[in-house]
Amino acid sequence: MKQKNKKRFKTIVPQPLRTINPDVAGIDIGSEEIYVAIPSDRTAESVRVFATFTADLHTLRDWLLEHRIKSVAMESTGVYWIPLYDVLEKAGITVCLVNARYVKNVPGRKTDVLDCQWLQQLHSYGLLKSSFRPSEEIRQLRAIARQQDMLKRYRAAHIQHMEKALHEMNIQIDNVLNDITGVTGLAILRAIVAGEHDPRVLAQYRDPRCRSTQEVIEKSLEGTYLDEHLFELKQALELYDFYSKKIADCESRLHSLYKNTTSSPDYPDSPLPPKKVQKQTETWNELYRMCGVDLTRIDGLNVSSVQTIITEVGTDMSKWPTFKHFASWLALCPNNKITGGRVVATTKKKTTNRATTVLRLAARSLHFSKSALGAYFRHMLARCGPKIAIKATAHKIARIIYTMLKNHIEFQAVDESQYEQQNTERSIRNLYSKAAKLGYKLVPKETLIPIPV
Repeated sequence: MKQKNKKRFKTIVPQPLRTINPDVAGIDIGSEEIYVAIPSDRTAESVRVFATFTADLHTLRDWLLEHRIKSVAMESTGVYWIPLYDVLEKAGITVCLVNARYVKNVPGRKTDVLDCQWLQQLHSYGLLKSSFRPSEEIRQLRAIARQQDMLKRYRAAHIQHMEKALHEMNIQIDNVLNDITGVTGLAILRAIVAGEHDPRVLAQYRDPRCRSTQEVIEKSLEGTYLDEHLFELKQALELYDFYSKKIADCESRLHSLYKNTTSSPDYPDSPLPPKKVQKQTETWNELYRMCGVDLTRIDGLNVSSVQTIITEVGTDMSKWPTFKHFASWLALCPNNKITGGRVVATTKKKTTNRATTVLRLAARSLHFSKSALGAYFRHMLARCGPKIAIKATAHKIARIIYTMLKNHIEFQAVDESQYEQQNTERSIRNLYSKAAKLGYKLVPKETLIPIPV
């Protein structure tokens, strides 16, 4: 029996670990105490503990500078690392912020002192890779954008409270209006809270652009206006107005921060915004000025989603060598577990990245799109199912964003027919290639000569 050819692997001769970064320290951060380890040849007390007050952070900084420390490594523990990071960064000390799951200590030896010494040892060998952190101006935008997103989630809960109070009174206004917080819906809700309960009078607050007729709205407003549910509705409406005001404050704060950001060198003097961003033209102009390209041209993305992506990743794509690194950071790549030379499991990499969430939502919205991305999503949906289709389409959108921001080129939209034609040509080329490998030759149907019966 003929033996199978054995696989040949490229072997690497192991080398002993040597110190690459001698002037480094390791920091283990907690909510009340910070343990710091420096090389043992610098001082007799190579490990010290500091409190987390601002004065103690300055003392820690001075102690590191006194012992000629140029770089430190610390874990990204909650939000406790942020004040120390800012203090050390301003002092000119390079901070290597690492993921805690990548620097686990030897099992059974878990103490704060050993943790900081372990970080210092790994960093001195050059085995740690710093996590991504955007520039200061992007961090300012990100903080306000996250605050605005949190307020929107809180406001959405109070919209549900209003709908609950209306249903308890059997007022079905949310079934005839697409959004009870629109022009017609808010006008009717404010009139109800003010004391007007006549359905005919309330229906007159209908906006001319509303699709539902006045008769249908009047019929939906017939119910039992009980005092306890009116009280619930009033408080929910007041909270909705309160959060709406705070969201507007965040929007104005974002616009003031946008004015201080650096413009892209490819930004035109008088850009022409597309029609689909007319309601958010000011925000679109600022994002276009920062990026130099219009990311809203990508199917599935709007001004809000582009703002979330830019405030999370910034506009500098040099942090990732290739788009593969960018997609991996977004957790949009396969997480294969390989053993014995074969893939034994393919799991989803967990992430809380807001940019990833936006890209996945954009991919889901392309189900009925007539664009090439929509056709690609439907093709992957029929082939692999919804989970892989969403992830693959989000990966493709992330690749487009990376290319646009890095090379400063605009997105050229391709419609569904062009994509289908390219896909057909690709399939034909694959068939020709397979036939040639098997010793056959494909002949087009038009050239076939019919065989006489």
